[in-house]
Amino acid sequence: MIRRTTSVLGELLLTAGVLTLLFVVWQLYWTDLTSGKVQAATVSSLEQRWGPSTPAPTAPATQPVADPPVDPVAVPALGDPFAIVYVPRFGGDYAVPVVEGTGTEELKDGIGHYVQSVMPGQVGNFAIAGHRVTYGKPFNRIAELQDGDAVVVATATQWLTYRVRSHEIVSPQQVSVIAPVPDQPGVTPTQAWLTMTACHPMHSARQRYVVHAQLESVRDRSDGEPPSLAPVGD
Repeated sequence: MIRRTTSVLGELLLTAGVLTLLFVVWQLYWTDLTSGKVQAATVSSLEQRWGPSTPAPTAPATQPVADPPVDPVAVPALGDPFAIVYVPRFGGDYAVPVVEGTGTEELKDGIGHYVQSVMPGQVGNFAIAGHRVTYGKPFNRIAELQDGDAVVVATATQWLTYRVRSHEIVSPQQVSVIAPVPDQPGVTPTQAWLTMTACHPMHSARQRYVVHAQLESVRDRSDGEPPSLAPVGD
């Protein structure tokens, strides 16, 4: 009887181990594969919808030309993609869609936009979140960003280049990081910010890794791809 019970218990433990292993494989690898394909397809769809970025005819300039004003971006429905993020430090092929919302379902489809934050390029804080592991892990390398690195956000009509200014690690409850002026709740913004958030440390949701970047320049898509899309060289 004891031998039989031990045998059954061993089989149950073995089955549990196999199921746990399968879950880990699904969570870490399969979700990356499936979400990665979905996100790549979304990027391709947005680029086709927006049309190619072709340089516009230019005439000799007699004085420096100011950046064009930021085009307004309509607030999309929850889950809808509306922008693409390019991070040169993450490689020349890095391109991930931004979708409205930061819920579980939205973050499967790309980088999520905090609905209470402003849209790309607007004065205030364009705040976004992404996974460091699983579901395409768009912010897997967020801790590698360095001060001065470019983060480029493409919309239907413009390219917006932000420059990394600071990093911090906070608790999930410290929502002031996505305030209109990062870490200064209640202060009226006068500049355009981008805040990127991801879970920290890797494979844990105990804290948040946060990167703040400031809008540096705006270019119309008709002027072609900004030079900052070239991969970063250390």
